[in-house]
Amino acid sequence: MTVPSRTLGRSGLTVSAMGLGCMGMSFAYGPTDDDESVATIHRALDLGVTFLDTADMYGPHTNERLVGRAIAGRRDDVVLATKFGIVRRRPDGAPRVDGSPEYARTSCDGSLERLGVDVIDLYYLHRPDDATPIEDTVGAMVELKEAGKIRHIGLSEVSADTLRRAVAVHPITALQSEWSLWSRDIEDEVVATARELGVGIVPYSPLGRGFLTGAITSPDDFADDDFRRSNPRVQGENFNRNLDVVAEVRRLAGDKGCTPGQLALAWVLAQGDDVVPIPGTKRRRYLEENVAALDVELSADDVAAIEAVAPRGGFAGDRYPDMRWVSSETPAKT
Repeated sequence: MTVPSRTLGRSGLTVSAMGLGCMGMSFAYGPTDDDESVATIHRALDLGVTFLDTADMYGPHTNERLVGRAIAGRRDDVVLATKFGIVRRRPDGAPRVDGSPEYARTSCDGSLERLGVDVIDLYYLHRPDDATPIEDTVGAMVELKEAGKIRHIGLSEVSADTLRRAVAVHPITALQSEWSLWSRDIEDEVVATARELGVGIVPYSPLGRGFLTGAITSPDDFADDDFRRSNPRVQGENFNRNLDVVAEVRRLAGDKGCTPGQLALAWVLAQGDDVVPIPGTKRRRYLEENVAALDVELSADDVAAIEAVAPRGGFAGDRYPDMRWVSSETPAKT
């Protein structure tokens, strides 16, 4: 198949209509296999999935090195995105966010070195920093762009207000936030604001962290070091309630002649031509299944049926143990 392209907002950045999230190849989702991960990235590029997403904190640092190894010799085939801002400096190892101009500059240089490239196509602030005005962070990113180190500026998991303040400093190419049938809070206000401001939308975890594939049937399906074990949506009664919703998605997928994951991806893709999901996988066979979702066409009746079984708020439990992680605001610029 030929993977179509989409343009993120009004930026002019054209990417494959589906990207590849590389986090799980090195971080958070249990055992890893670098050789299979590299083969998966190569297969993605061969299929036309050329929009790759990583971050400096995945590992930390090991995922950027892995992606750099995989794209060596194929840089011109790739639209490369990475992120900065999440650091592990607390005594308990818990993350915090640093969006200071100095940290933006040093992080960018580190990512360039690990990725083995001269320029990053899309550089995101990974989370808003509640100690640094967004104007200061974006201002530093503009300097990186003017220096030729990055081409486009992105933000991740920011509020509508923070996004509006950022765009007042410089056009923002993309907003990366969680969006799927599993997680729809972005629809409350952020999606409309992004579209008003000409910002493309890059949904991460469009498969609901794997839950929407139907492959997860028990909390025991997660490895001991899989961070999903701490997710409230897989705790206690929430898990069973959410399995019931996935069963309905599975039923609709069967009627459509596709897998539940493909139906979930098709729903995200159907949300607009400015939407480019980045499902993550570390195996070629799942990559190929995900890419095949681009051939699943949803009618208005299909979308209505999906909405009926998986409405906004239809899944039980928060998506993170501490929702402040994705709801912080940056301080006002003084």
